[in-house]
Amino acid sequence: MIVTGLLMGVVLGAVMQRGRFCVTGMLRDIFTLRSWRSIVALFVVISIHAVGIAGLTTAGVISPKVDDFAPLAVIAGSLLFGLGIVLAGGCASGTWYRSGEGLVGSWLALIFYGVSAAAMKRGALKPVNDFLGERTVNMRTIPETLGVSSWWFALGLAAFTVYAVNFFLQCDALRGPKATLNEPVWRRPLHLYTAGALIGILGVIAWPLSAAAGRNSGLGITTPTADVFSYAATGNLKFLNWGTLLVVGILLGSYLAAKATGEFRVRLPDAVQAQRSVIGGVMMGVGASWAGGCTVGNGMVQTSLFSYQGWVALLFTAVGVGIAAKLWLKPTQEVAAQPQQVAEETSFHSFAVSPVALKVRTEAKQGLRQIAEQTYALDTLGAVCPFPLVDARAAMANLEPGDRLVIDFDCTQATETIPQWAADEGYQVTEFRRAGNAGWQITVQK
Repeated sequence: MIVTGLLMGVVLGAVMQRGRFCVTGMLRDIFTLRSWRSIVALFVVISIHAVGIAGLTTAGVISPKVDDFAPLAVIAGSLLFGLGIVLAGGCASGTWYRSGEGLVGSWLALIFYGVSAAAMKRGALKPVNDFLGERTVNMRTIPETLGVSSWWFALGLAAFTVYAVNFFLQCDALRGPKATLNEPVWRRPLHLYTAGALIGILGVIAWPLSAAAGRNSGLGITTPTADVFSYAATGNLKFLNWGTLLVVGILLGSYLAAKATGEFRVRLPDAVQAQRSVIGGVMMGVGASWAGGCTVGNGMVQTSLFSYQGWVALLFTAVGVGIAAKLWLKPTQEVAAQPQQVAEETSFHSFAVSPVALKVRTEAKQGLRQIAEQTYALDTLGAVCPFPLVDARAAMANLEPGDRLVIDFDCTQATETIPQWAADEGYQVTEFRRAGNAGWQITVQK
């Protein structure tokens, strides 16, 4: 029955890739764009998941188990995890599916995430993990503390989510549609809320499938990732399980979806992004192990059970993302005037510099290359999200009304975030086209 984990992973990976579904980006938007639109997709997942789990539990199909709350481990681990996912350029599931798109930086983050998680869970660092995890309080779920049925929370959250989805859809309708690529329907990305609904349904289905394989849990990323690397290192069959095949399936499903739609291409990071990916991956593995889960295990599953662990973890992951966004998500243009200083920077402060995305050719418009009258080029090829958008916002701030900015990028997520930003700001998109496999060009007029 463990083969169902692989099938579940393939579908999940394809949905995440086509929906550009990344919790890191959702949390990051709150701090960088002051927008709550994308985080609603996570609440879609949690709401559907919560109702489904309540129904399966009531019917006696599954018996979810929630451990006592370990506040120190959850808070410290989630904070560290939130910092790490910004450096790595994606959360745990995001790192798996972006690896399937060909991002070598995600491969690095994934390797160090898996190795560090394995070390924390069953390797040399296990005593540290155990020490933090044993500091618990006798609190498991919010409904249990209040002595009420989880159905009240599940239905209440679902009602709030329906309101929020309707609110943002109405806002988008009043504002007008954002620019989209002129492509067949099957090559177009899924709406983020649609992707959230599908992931929520898959999360519910995962419970009975996983239970049939002897695993009392639903979707999960950190422990299965640690198991993948433990199995690769030892060959011990106990590490080959439903969860292991799930995460391998996410990689495979993402690759198949990206390959079929022309969004797969091997993309090498520069030295700065490679360094960020390695350190971010380690922080992810250690943090998720301390916290007892990542943005899937805690942010989607435990929140659906209304456990203290899930909601506290989600809160402090968001705090970590906010701190990281403030510290490290700087426009390339802020350092373009000091290339020698940037090249010599080898300390942790180098994380303040985005990947070398803005290729300065002239001094016009603070580093932008003028290619026609009132038209300037911004080259962000090779930059991971959110840097194409970060640099585009900074560049547009230096332009005059009527000026056009031609942005070249190869970050898949930016096919949604840049048009959405342009629509929100009232900028006109005069052209949006593909530029080869996993490459795009968009022209935005101020």
